[in-house]
Amino acid sequence: MHVSDKILIVEGKTDKHRIKEVLVEPVHIICTHGTMGISKLDDILEESNGSDVYILTDSDNEGRKIRQWFKRHISEGTHVYIDSNYGEVSRCPLDYLAMLLAHHGFYVDERLLMKGKFENEEILRKNRYNQSYSS
Repeated sequence: MHVSDKILIVEGKTDKHRIKEVLVEPVHIICTHGTMGISKLDDILEESNGSDVYILTDSDNEGRKIRQWFKRHISEGTHVYIDSNYGEVSRCPLDYLAMLLAHHGFYVDERLLMKGKFENEEILRKNRYNQSYSS
C-alpha cells in the first residue's frame, strides 16, 4: 500500500524526476519506460487498487500509443495532457507542470505557481493546492 491515493503514470525516469521537482505530496509514480503490453498493464492495474490513476505522457507518437492503451483498458483513469509545443513531459517548464498538476488536484510547490505565466491568482484563492501538504 502506498502513502498516496494517487498514481501518476509517466513514460520514463526523466519524466518522473521532473514531476517530483513539482509535487509536495507523496504520489506513486509509475514509469512505462516507453512501451505498453498486457503484462505491464496488469501490473499497473494491480498496483492501482483503489487509487485515482492519472496518465501523463509525451505528446509524440509513442506517448499517444501508450495513452490509447490506457483509454481502452482503464476507462476511469484521468488523462493529463501537456502542451504539444513542449513535446515531452521532461522538457516542460516547472511552473507549467505545477499549474497543470494543481489543476488536476495535486499538491504542488506553491512557489512555482507564483512564478507561473498563467492566471494563477484564481487558483491560489479558490483552491487548496497552494496550502502545505500534511500527511
